[in-house]
Amino acid sequence: MRCLQSGEPLGRAVEMVPSSESVATSDCSASGHSCLGGQIGNKKPDTGNIEEAESSLRESGVLNYEEARALLGRYEYQKGNLVAALHVFEGIDIVSVTPKIKDALSKSRERRKRYSQNNDEQQMSVHAVALLLEAVFLKAKSLQVLGRFKEAAQSCKVILDIVESSLPEGLPDNFGAECKLQETLSKAVELLPELWKLADCQREAILSYRRALLHEWNLDAETIAKIQKEFALFLLYSGGEAMPPDLRSQMDGSFVPRNNIEEAILLLMILLRKVTLNRIEWDPSILDHLSFALSVSGDLMILANQLEELLPGTIHRKERFYALALCYYGAGKNVEALDLLRKLLSNREDPRHVPSLLMASKICCENFSVTKDPGVSFARMALENLDGRCNQLENLANFLLGVSLSAYSKLAISDAERVKRQSEALHTLETACKLSRMEDPVVLYHLSLEYAEQRKLDAALHYAKCIVKLEVGSNVKGWLLLSRVLSAQKRFLDAESIINAALDQTGKWDQGDLLRTKAKLQIAQGQLKSAIETYTQLLAVLQVHSKSFGSRNKLFKDKRDQIRNLEVEVWHDLAYVYISLSQWRDAEACLSKSRAIKLYSSTRCHAIGKMYEAKGLYKEALKAFRDALDIDPDHVPSLISTAMVLRHCSDQSNPAVRSFLMDALRHDRFCASAWYNLGLLHKAYGTESAFVEGAECFQAAHSLEESEPVLELCGCGCHPMLIIPNCNDVAQQRRSRRRRMMVNK
Repeated sequence: MRCLQSGEPLGRAVEMVPSSESVATSDCSASGHSCLGGQIGNKKPDTGNIEEAESSLRESGVLNYEEARALLGRYEYQKGNLVAALHVFEGIDIVSVTPKIKDALSKSRERRKRYSQNNDEQQMSVHAVALLLEAVFLKAKSLQVLGRFKEAAQSCKVILDIVESSLPEGLPDNFGAECKLQETLSKAVELLPELWKLADCQREAILSYRRALLHEWNLDAETIAKIQKEFALFLLYSGGEAMPPDLRSQMDGSFVPRNNIEEAILLLMILLRKVTLNRIEWDPSILDHLSFALSVSGDLMILANQLEELLPGTIHRKERFYALALCYYGAGKNVEALDLLRKLLSNREDPRHVPSLLMASKICCENFSVTKDPGVSFARMALENLDGRCNQLENLANFLLGVSLSAYSKLAISDAERVKRQSEALHTLETACKLSRMEDPVVLYHLSLEYAEQRKLDAALHYAKCIVKLEVGSNVKGWLLLSRVLSAQKRFLDAESIINAALDQTGKWDQGDLLRTKAKLQIAQGQLKSAIETYTQLLAVLQVHSKSFGSRNKLFKDKRDQIRNLEVEVWHDLAYVYISLSQWRDAEACLSKSRAIKLYSSTRCHAIGKMYEAKGLYKEALKAFRDALDIDPDHVPSLISTAMVLRHCSDQSNPAVRSFLMDALRHDRFCASAWYNLGLLHKAYGTESAFVEGAECFQAAHSLEESEPVLELCGCGCHPMLIIPNCNDVAQQRRSRRRRMMVNK
């Protein structure tokens, strides 16, 4: 030992007589925690490892140079002298003893099988192998504490290379347990990926994780679960994209992950299955990370299945219902999500669960036509249960209540009731705006939208400007709202300037709605050729969109559907323009393009009917309008067009004409075209009372048209989406002059 400390070479093997006073060693923990010198030095020597050295000496009768250095290095490491320990460990020529270690490991496995040993051939004992591999591991730990992470990882990798090449089929059970060889190997397998991560070598870290999980290292279940979880977290949050694993050992047809997200999901699902089988303890963070991964990949129904497969008692029943509702909502199954929330809010469960109340109100707002419930009661109950305890949730509850009341006002039978609900909606939205200190763009958006729907355009314009200023022009929806409010004030040039400014500040991926709005503004100004050029530019952008998202996974399904729907509407808009120009072939070509994308469309049938009507083929036009109503019985443009054709082809006072027009007004009270045609119908009756009613209808049509944007604003949803109507054709602009003349008369 003194020769080793002084650096003098040993010319021969040193005969040693082991005793409790010859060497003091201890087993240093090889966990992931860093070992500080003072902490290690304060530990008392563990004389239990002396028996290991004695056992090695009894087997071989001699302690060679490398084994002596291993013992001395471990002693220095135990005292906290990391630099001295590293100096001793670096003197071990691991390359020269590697063949002996491999030979000892491979033959020890054979001896376990044959239960025999060749005593003639001198070879290294398993205890000596454990001593040397532990020295290599402690060297890696010393390098880690000293901040030399890459060298530490390379040193730790030597242990795995030796064992894997010696035992390619994996370690047998309880192999090396008596000499702590298995313990050293387990710690090395667990430490190596951490060292590569500290060295900022992501590829090597991922390969080390895969090596730890695919090779048979005889690890316990908790260690394997820990490695799987750490690997999944690294794949999710490391920020780099790893190459897919090369799983040649997998059977044909088995699943092979294609990217980081899929591999992380696979690992987390394996962990959940182990929890279900009671192989490992329940860890709530596993479900949290799996929820994030599946949400990012768009596979929320898979997450719902995982939640349903959890054993009862794993998570709380209320938490399970709420998480399942979120999954169904994210997957587009809003009715199922609402049913789960109603079950959660029943008297048997928790009727005061505020998150469920808010979410139920949100779903009702967004799917009012399906749920037939505006969600007002849910929002009111949420406000009552909050009772001022949380300003943020109270702000959200007021916002949802305002949007719910806005949707609820459309169900009002009398005008007085409708005005009352609209006033209450404005009040709650303004309260939410004050609570958010005018800093929530979503609340500002819906407040501006509500003012615009009630034709209070000055207030709507003010809040629309606030949205653009608050978001610094980063959101396309703010630009669209501002331009459409300006178009409602007939400031078409200003609205087009806003759109041009938005086009300059957004990428081509977000220019679809902007370009369509610009085309509509050009049509309103009579610039039909410019509008056609704008539509052509928009179609080119949509083509690139379709090719880009066509090869992606289901994460982009909603985006693809949105692009397809927008492309269909663009073809319809072009068809209306060509119909107004009497270019029948171009109009038919546009409609055929629409049919190739979407087979059934009430708007396309309406456009076909308008084309027949322009040609004077009223029977064919009436059939096309009826086809549109078969697809969508509430399609307002088709209801109005059917009434117009019937009034032209039959008796002016046909009751069916009035029925279609009243049905259209029942669905859309702000439709100027319906009021105008209803006024014409009253005028045709020829009675004094009919003239009075007709004048009122003309006045309503005139007032609505004066504040009507070129593209309608949507107030039926909780999310800030702008819906463009299908009835804005060029003829509507021509009819406006006649309406003003009629009002004057």
